[in-house]
Amino acid sequence: MRAVIQRVTRAEVRVDYEVVGRIAHGYVVLLGVGPEDTESSATRLATKLSKLRVFGDDDGKMNLSVLDVAGSVLVVSQFTLFADTRQGNRPGFSGAAAPALAESLYTFFCRKLEHLGIPVETGRFGADMEVDLVNDGPVTLWLEEPMGAG
Repeated sequence: MRAVIQRVTRAEVRVDYEVVGRIAHGYVVLLGVGPEDTESSATRLATKLSKLRVFGDDDGKMNLSVLDVAGSVLVVSQFTLFADTRQGNRPGFSGAAAPALAESLYTFFCRKLEHLGIPVETGRFGADMEVDLVNDGPVTLWLEEPMGAG
């Protein structure tokens, strides 16, 4: 699994001009699923995300997690994180999981975050989406499971 995490002050995702997910402060997570990913890898990634300390404490240091600041997460499926751009100018996406597996693990990841106590909003899997966000910092991180693969 690959995730681009952006710390935000607010964000929303729309499908056909309709808002389907909206959060105040927290994270926007662009989540890509690979063919070898499992519920175990989704659990490890969700747990890591819940514990990341990238929100400022009273001294302005990055010492607080999304749980500590009562933040939310907006998760958007993003198969393009598995793009292969090594040849030519048109990316290939054969490295991404098949849609059925990807949707299952995307949903599992979101439920795992909720189980960890984080409010979750989502986009709509497989849809063309518009994502608006205000990046806070900006703080943008890349996580990959297994950890250290990226």
